[in-house]
Amino acid sequence: MHSHTHPSSGRSQLTDLDRRSFLKTGLGGALILGTVSITSGLSGCATQPAGRLSDDGLRMKTSYQFRFLTGDDIALFEALLPAIIGPALPEEHQTRSRAVVGTIERIDAGIHKFGPANQRELRRLFDLLTFGFTRITVARVWSRWPNATTAEADAFLERWRTSRIGLFNNGYIALTKISNVAFYGYRDHWHLSGYPGPPQYAVDALPQFQNA
Repeated sequence: MHSHTHPSSGRSQLTDLDRRSFLKTGLGGALILGTVSITSGLSGCATQPAGRLSDDGLRMKTSYQFRFLTGDDIALFEALLPAIIGPALPEEHQTRSRAVVGTIERIDAGIHKFGPANQRELRRLFDLLTFGFTRITVARVWSRWPNATTAEADAFLERWRTSRIGLFNNGYIALTKISNVAFYGYRDHWHLSGYPGPPQYAVDALPQFQNA
């Protein structure tokens, strides 16, 4: 299995990723993203944030209120994170689930702070991956994301990582970057990247570190 983990990204904050455009799509990529946005809209797949999750069949249970990610997006990241983070995720089931849940919450919180341009790009990317027709034809993932195995998720990521199509390469970078920063940027996971955290004098001088 190819590693999609970039531990050094733990030193950054997710909001720092808003400095550049994620998906430099070009004409072909723009047409794909535009088409899927129109198609999903016509099919009734309205993009609404998940809000507070109820017992609606999703595996994830949390009281967090999602402000960007939809239920389909959440299922996407539930499938992708074990392939992206890999061995750094805890083995024990409940601890592993909490780590995945917390990472998805931080992905949502980070994207919520992004500028409109990157939010639009990520919305189109997520729609591309969660809309059934394009999930199969473009991502080549036959199972719905809640049913996809880690091996299937890893194979998808590897296809996009090595693709000659710029949209897919940049989509891979976007997915892995926001996932790695949300996971390794969390203070309880700093040690996994070899980052000891900010020095104590900075923590004492800047109280916001204590609430990071």
